[in-house]
Amino acid sequence: MIITVVLFILIFGLIVISHEFGHFLLAKLNGIHVVEFAVGMGPTLFHFQKGETKYSLKALPIGGACMFEGEDGLSSKEGEATEGSFLSASVWARISAVAAGPFFNLILAYVLCLIVVAFDGSNRPVIQNVLPGSAAEAAGMQNGDLITKINGEKIHLGDQVFLISALNRGENLTVEYLRNGETGSVTITPVYDSSAGRYYMGFAGVSEYFKCRGFEVFQHGYYKLEYWVSSTFKSLGMLFSGKVTKDDVAGPVGIAQLVGDTYEEAKPYGISSVILSMMNIAVLLSVNLGILNLLPVPALDGGRLVFLLIEAIRGKPVPPEKEGMVHLAGMAALMVLMVMVLFNDIARIFS
Repeated sequence: MIITVVLFILIFGLIVISHEFGHFLLAKLNGIHVVEFAVGMGPTLFHFQKGETKYSLKALPIGGACMFEGEDGLSSKEGEATEGSFLSASVWARISAVAAGPFFNLILAYVLCLIVVAFDGSNRPVIQNVLPGSAAEAAGMQNGDLITKINGEKIHLGDQVFLISALNRGENLTVEYLRNGETGSVTITPVYDSSAGRYYMGFAGVSEYFKCRGFEVFQHGYYKLEYWVSSTFKSLGMLFSGKVTKDDVAGPVGIAQLVGDTYEEAKPYGISSVILSMMNIAVLLSVNLGILNLLPVPALDGGRLVFLLIEAIRGKPVPPEKEGMVHLAGMAALMVLMVMVLFNDIARIFS
């Protein structure tokens, strides 16, 4: 239990620091004063002042903040945009400072992907076993085929094939492949398995391990990042279309449980396996945090970017009091959602 908590705090702390450091760095580069750089939420456990910025460590190891001077639309001189305040910077400087948080999450994810691929290798989408009587066999697929595209989407990893298969709802799949140096294309109609409650293409394994060397590390590190970005967008699409239930969504408690379960599975294989497994979780969470923060939702970075882009287009800002009310309402809604997710996580543990 203690190890799970420590690992959770380390992973979440790394992701939050990366996100807030993105805001911090671009703000500093654009001459925007940072009032406080905080890691965590709730009561302050420790803080120190350096220059204009207070650096704080909060009690709850979730979330963080990089607060700019005057970002609420009010500066020290009764609404005037004083030098160094958020409002005094150009609109594009403010856009860069706000967008940098999610962007740095993706940078962190790519760096972690490079480390994982360098030490743990990658996989090619090579079919290991076509199941007898399956849709894949009926379409003419064979063991050893290298899948290159599915429905026009380029395939670089076996994980991509698994994801597409897992999300399929019976739609036809056009599969392009390479066999003995020659290209081919077939259409597979996945078959529903009532016992599993999902559709199957008919492959038992679509993954061929290989050790990455030289430039392959950067290439397959990018493929790994691309996979997690794609899976996040596809998951969001399913969420908004109602294909994902509340049990498929996890908050801090659910994530901590995932960390604990992954640790127990990796522990028998040694410390290196534990570290690489935790890095994979960090990649997943960092990509999710980065993309979710870019959604045009009030109180999130994406919501703030909407107002800044409106200002860039129309040449003048939205009245601060109106923007503030929108973000306040968004924050209240997010708090309610967080409580609901927390309750669902706890209920799932004891169910």
